[in-house]
Amino acid sequence: MRLRCYPSTFSIVARDPSNGDIGIIVQSKFPAVGAVVPWALAEVGGVATQAWANTSYGPRGLELLGEGKSASVTLKALLKDDEKVEHRQVGIVDSKGFAVSHTGKECMEWAGHIVGNGYACQGNILAGDAVVKDMAEAYEKTEGDLIDRLFAALNAGQAAGGDRRGMQSAAILVVRKEGGYEGGNDRYVDVRVDDNPRPIEELERIFALYDMTLLNREDPTKLHRIEGDISRIIQQALVSQGLLDAVDEEFSAAAASALREWVNTNNFENKWREDGKIWQSVLEYLLDESGISRG
Repeated sequence: MRLRCYPSTFSIVARDPSNGDIGIIVQSKFPAVGAVVPWALAEVGGVATQAWANTSYGPRGLELLGEGKSASVTLKALLKDDEKVEHRQVGIVDSKGFAVSHTGKECMEWAGHIVGNGYACQGNILAGDAVVKDMAEAYEKTEGDLIDRLFAALNAGQAAGGDRRGMQSAAILVVRKEGGYEGGNDRYVDVRVDDNPRPIEELERIFALYDMTLLNREDPTKLHRIEGDISRIIQQALVSQGLLDAVDEEFSAAAASALREWVNTNNFENKWREDGKIWQSVLEYLLDESGISRG
């Protein structure tokens, strides 16, 4: 007899009404869940397909949403001719923020979903209904952008027991028009943990690096103008790195060039500023790497 593995999972698919970002976050006792469950396209919608997952729901669902079909019409079309519909679980959100979810009668207990304003939480083989209830509550009550709210929902679901078999993989996908690297695609956030005993913690750790390197989500108050003491310590760091010969009174063109070289070498090019300012996170990374304290 051949044993079949199921992406037994809890996830949330949601749209941010403030800017239209669409995202999915998921955890499962299943390897590489990010390769199966989350599907999204900027300004179109998102699909989370799980349980005995029909992965065709992802591309087919996005195609239907892209044609202007609502989340509800899209769900009905996906389920219509699926012989294993009662084994499927899927959550969908469209570009207008309408969300729907389906949990088949044959999904392994506990299985169910909650649909709210602009989001759908769903899960199967869970510790209980508190998993999706707590996810929904955390998503609604958490302040911040879509990323913050998705992580809050995932952590709340895990705190309520999560997948009753344990943990193995996790993923977060957020799409935004031209939100990817250098604006070349819509993958604003695409981070996965394929196999780890504590995948949510590992996802948060990797995302923190991704966030610092590629995103510009920091509070604008954490921007520093490169002058005075800030200019001096940056130059000291660049000298210690062998990128600058000496520290000057002003932040010279040579210093700016050296800083740009360091930024590019350390993958912070998405955080480079042309206005004579530097993000606090980039500054702290430079000083830490150079063994210099701001004092």
